[in-house]
Amino acid sequence: TILLSGLTHASEAKDALFQKLGGKPGITKIVDDFMPLVMADERINTFFAKTDQVKLKEMLVDQFCELAGGPCKYKGRDMSDAHEGMGVRTNHFNALAEDLQIAMEKNDIPSSVSNQLVAMLAPMQRPIVTK
Repeated sequence: TILLSGLTHASEAKDALFQKLGGKPGITKIVDDFMPLVMADERINTFFAKTDQVKLKEMLVDQFCELAGGPCKYKGRDMSDAHEGMGVRTNHFNALAEDLQIAMEKNDIPSSVSNQLVAMLAPMQRPIVTK
């Protein structure tokens, strides 16, 4: 039973962030609030003007869910391919992260938890941002 107990704790740790974000329904609500913020954000909304918003929302939910340790699987293109030739700069990436944090605040996600998700997104900056 000690071994099984250890396995239980390991799986709990793996999806702890997913649970703190409210599971898939919570992440979906965050993305529901995130998308209008992005589309209203004049610093970055032109990047998404011709994007299928429904598909983007679905991909973001799956991506955040998977990153947070949930059961979802992101099936979109890798970040480098998806953003190639877009001219994304560090200030654009940071604006998106700010909008995400605002959406999480709207959903009463504690800053310690929102910071964990943003930290998991941080490694994506290198393949997304154009030098």
